Amino acid sequence: MCKVLHLVPRHEAIVARMLGPAYASPLTKLIGLAEIGMALWVLSGRYLRLSVAVQIALVLTMNVLGFLLAPDLLLWHHYNLLFAGLFTLVLYYYGFRLTPRPSSLF
Repeated sequence: MCKVLHLVPRHEAIVARMLGPAYASPLTKLIGLAEIGMALWVLSGRYLRLSVAVQIALVLTMNVLGFLLAPDLLLWHHYNLLFAGLFTLVLYYYGFRLTPRPSSLF
C-alpha cells in the first residue's frame, strides 16, 4: 500500500536507481499493486505452496537487485539481504514443512 500511495519515497528512489527515473513512479505503483494482489492470494489460502514459492522468488530477486544496485537506499543497507534470506527460510518452513502436503499438485 505504501508504494501505491507514495508514502515511502525511498521505494521509488530504489526503482529509479534500478530501472531509470522516467519509469520509477508508474513501476513503483505497479509493484505495489502486485504486492497487494500477492497479499490477497496469500489470504485466500489457495495454492499455498505455489504462493510461497512465488514469494520466495520475488523476495530474493528484489533484494538481490537492491543489494547490487541500490544498497545505500535500503532500510538496513547490506543487511537487507540477510533479513530477506531469513524471511525466505521462514516462508519455506511454513509452506513446505509445517503445512501438510496437499493431495493435488498445487
